[in-house]
Amino acid sequence: MTREVRAFAVTVLTLAALGVTAGLLWSGLTPRAPYQVTDQGTVLADPTTQALIAADGWFAAITGGLGLLCGGVAWFSARRWMLPVLLGLCAGGVAAAFLTLWTGSTFTLGAVTVEAAPSVMVPDAKIVPGALKLTATGVLVSWPLLAVGFFGLLEGMHGYRESPLRQPYGEIVS
Repeated sequence: MTREVRAFAVTVLTLAALGVTAGLLWSGLTPRAPYQVTDQGTVLADPTTQALIAADGWFAAITGGLGLLCGGVAWFSARRWMLPVLLGLCAGGVAAAFLTLWTGSTFTLGAVTVEAAPSVMVPDAKIVPGALKLTATGVLVSWPLLAVGFFGLLEGMHGYRESPLRQPYGEIVS
């Protein structure tokens, strides 16, 4: 029982550590939306900007790719403790996705440059980069979904290869 708990805990903690790294990567790669400083606070300077959608896309690409990688590595390395590792992929993937979101929105890495369309700007307005955030919160499930799905796909392919159901009907097996 303790080995199963250890396999679960190692999987969750490994994915959580990867989540922090993924958050820093997301912060470094994602463009920032331009915001305009006004008397009422900050408002989106260019409503036609694609930076908000790009943040969701980069988040999904980074966490989805890491989910596939984690699912494959977990399947190849956890032949004895399949269920604890699979549950660890699910729980650790959720934790990693939230840690990616928190780390990426808290820390700003890289050179941040923002530009707004000149037609929507107020003259002499100060333009500042906005913080990273997700507008499509559904991308939070990309890490655990792809990790568990790829793990299941590999297990299904392996199980089918070893299955006696692959034998043709009427063949005598000696």
